[in-house]
Amino acid sequence: MKQPPISAKSIPAPPGKTIYPEPFASLVEGRQKRKLGEYFGLTNFGVNLTHLSPGAISALAHSHSKQEEFILILEGSPTLVLGEEEFILHPGDCYGFKADTGIAHQLINRTQENVTYLEIGDRSEGDEVEFPNDDLKATQLPNGEWALTHKDGHPY
Repeated sequence: MKQPPISAKSIPAPPGKTIYPEPFASLVEGRQKRKLGEYFGLTNFGVNLTHLSPGAISALAHSHSKQEEFILILEGSPTLVLGEEEFILHPGDCYGFKADTGIAHQLINRTQENVTYLEIGDRSEGDEVEFPNDDLKATQLPNGEWALTHKDGHPY
Protein backbone atom coordinates (compact mmCIF):
# COMPACT_ATOMS: atom_id res chain seq x y z
CA MET A 1 0.00 0.00 0.00
CA LYS A 2 1.34 3.42 -0.92
CA GLN A 3 1.79 5.94 1.84
CA PRO A 4 2.42 9.64 1.43
CA PRO A 5 5.66 11.08 2.83
CA ILE A 6 5.50 11.88 6.52
CA SER A 7 7.46 13.92 9.02
CA ALA A 8 9.82 11.61 10.91
CA LYS A 9 8.96 13.38 14.15
CA SER A 10 5.28 12.47 13.70
CA ILE A 11 6.05 8.73 13.82
CA PRO A 12 5.34 7.66 17.40
CA ALA A 13 8.14 6.59 19.72
CA PRO A 14 7.01 3.96 22.21
CA PRO A 15 7.87 5.40 25.64
CA GLY A 16 10.43 3.46 27.65
CA LYS A 17 10.65 0.53 25.23
CA THR A 18 13.87 -1.49 25.45
CA ILE A 19 14.83 -5.14 25.19
CA TYR A 20 17.20 -4.80 28.15
CA PRO A 21 16.20 -6.53 31.39
CA GLU A 22 16.64 -4.71 34.69
CA PRO A 23 18.96 -3.47 36.04
CA PHE A 24 19.96 -2.32 32.54
CA ALA A 25 16.60 -1.04 31.25
CA SER A 26 16.63 1.97 33.56
CA LEU A 27 20.00 3.07 32.13
CA VAL A 28 18.38 3.96 28.79
CA GLU A 29 15.32 5.73 30.21
CA GLY A 30 16.27 9.04 28.58
CA ARG A 31 16.42 7.47 25.10
CA GLN A 32 13.52 7.68 22.67
CA LYS A 33 13.54 5.82 19.34
CA ARG A 34 11.22 6.50 16.44
CA LYS A 35 11.45 3.31 14.36
CA LEU A 36 11.19 4.85 10.91
CA GLY A 37 12.12 1.68 9.02
CA GLU A 38 9.46 -0.39 10.78
CA TYR A 39 6.84 2.30 10.07
CA PHE A 40 7.43 1.79 6.34
CA GLY A 41 7.66 -2.01 6.64
CA LEU A 42 11.39 -2.25 5.84
CA THR A 43 12.79 -5.68 6.66
CA ASN A 44 16.42 -5.72 5.42
CA PHE A 45 17.63 -2.83 7.57
CA GLY A 46 16.41 -0.62 10.38
CA VAL A 47 16.32 3.16 10.56
CA ASN A 48 15.72 4.95 13.84
CA LEU A 49 15.43 8.64 14.66
CA THR A 50 16.83 8.56 18.19
CA HIS A 51 16.67 11.25 20.85
CA LEU A 52 18.84 11.36 23.99
CA SER A 53 17.87 13.63 26.85
CA PRO A 54 20.67 15.20 28.90
CA GLY A 55 22.48 12.44 30.80
CA ALA A 56 21.01 9.63 28.67
CA ILE A 57 22.87 6.84 26.88
CA SER A 58 22.08 5.23 23.52
CA ALA A 59 22.75 1.69 24.71
CA LEU A 60 25.10 -0.24 26.92
CA ALA A 61 28.59 -0.40 25.40
CA HIS A 62 28.28 -3.25 22.90
CA SER A 63 29.60 -4.86 19.73
CA HIS A 64 27.82 -7.00 17.15
CA SER A 65 29.10 -10.21 15.56
CA LYS A 66 27.17 -9.81 12.27
CA GLN A 67 25.09 -6.64 12.18
CA GLU A 68 26.59 -3.31 11.18
CA GLU A 69 25.46 0.11 12.34
CA PHE A 70 25.80 3.71 11.16
CA ILE A 71 24.98 6.96 12.96
CA LEU A 72 24.58 10.56 11.77
CA ILE A 73 24.32 13.31 14.39
CA LEU A 74 21.53 15.79 13.64
CA GLU A 75 21.39 17.83 16.84
CA GLY A 76 23.54 18.19 19.95
CA SER A 77 27.02 17.00 20.88
CA PRO A 78 27.08 13.45 22.27
CA THR A 79 30.21 11.61 23.33
CA LEU A 80 31.00 8.55 21.24
CA VAL A 81 32.63 5.88 23.39
CA LEU A 82 34.57 3.64 21.02
CA GLY A 83 36.50 0.96 22.86
CA GLU A 84 38.82 2.84 25.23
CA GLU A 85 38.58 6.13 23.30
CA GLU A 86 36.03 8.95 23.46
CA PHE A 87 35.11 11.51 20.81
CA ILE A 88 32.81 14.54 21.02
CA LEU A 89 30.50 14.53 17.99
CA HIS A 90 28.66 17.50 16.46
CA PRO A 91 25.78 17.89 13.99
CA GLY A 92 26.83 16.46 10.64
CA ASP A 93 29.35 14.02 12.17
CA CYS A 94 28.88 10.35 11.39
CA TYR A 95 30.40 6.98 12.19
CA GLY A 96 30.03 3.40 10.97
CA PHE A 97 30.39 0.36 13.22
CA LYS A 98 31.65 -2.67 11.32
CA ALA A 99 30.55 -6.07 12.60
CA ASP A 100 32.85 -8.59 14.25
CA THR A 101 35.54 -6.13 15.39
CA GLY A 102 34.92 -6.65 19.10
CA ILE A 103 35.12 -2.86 19.57
CA ALA A 104 32.29 -1.82 21.88
CA HIS A 105 30.50 1.46 21.28
CA GLN A 106 27.80 3.70 22.71
CA LEU A 107 26.71 7.34 22.71
CA ILE A 108 26.42 9.32 25.94
CA ASN A 109 24.76 12.72 26.22
CA ARG A 110 26.94 14.47 28.80
CA THR A 111 25.56 17.88 27.88
CA GLN A 112 22.54 19.84 29.05
CA GLU A 113 21.19 19.94 25.47
CA ASN A 114 19.14 17.32 23.65
CA VAL A 115 20.84 15.01 21.16
CA THR A 116 19.12 13.68 18.03
CA TYR A 117 20.69 11.28 15.59
CA LEU A 118 19.82 8.94 12.76
CA GLU A 119 20.73 5.31 13.38
CA ILE A 120 20.82 2.75 10.57
CA GLY A 121 21.58 -0.94 10.97
CA ASP A 122 21.30 -4.08 8.92
CA ARG A 123 19.37 -7.13 10.05
CA SER A 124 21.86 -9.92 9.33
CA GLU A 125 20.62 -13.16 10.86
CA GLY A 126 22.39 -15.01 13.66
CA ASP A 127 23.83 -11.93 15.36
CA GLU A 128 25.31 -12.01 18.84
CA VAL A 129 25.93 -8.92 20.93
CA GLU A 130 28.69 -8.66 23.50
CA PHE A 131 28.54 -6.18 26.38
CA PRO A 132 32.10 -6.04 27.76
CA ASN A 133 31.25 -3.91 30.80
CA ASP A 134 28.07 -5.72 31.86
CA ASP A 135 26.91 -9.24 32.72
CA LEU A 136 24.71 -9.45 29.64
CA LYS A 137 24.72 -11.27 26.31
CA ALA A 138 22.19 -10.99 23.48
CA THR A 139 21.67 -13.77 20.96
CA GLN A 140 19.40 -13.39 17.97
CA LEU A 141 16.99 -16.31 17.60
CA PRO A 142 15.94 -17.76 14.21
CA ASN A 143 12.63 -15.83 14.39
CA GLY A 144 14.51 -12.51 14.77
CA GLU A 145 13.71 -12.11 18.47
CA TRP A 146 16.50 -11.62 21.01
CA ALA A 147 17.40 -13.90 23.92
CA LEU A 148 19.04 -11.95 26.74
CA THR A 149 21.09 -13.90 29.24
CA HIS A 150 23.86 -13.51 31.74
CA LYS A 151 27.31 -14.12 30.21
CA ASP A 152 27.29 -17.66 31.67
CA GLY A 153 24.09 -18.38 29.74
CA HIS A 154 21.47 -18.40 32.50
CA PRO A 155 18.41 -16.21 31.78
CA TYR A 156 17.38 -12.99 33.44
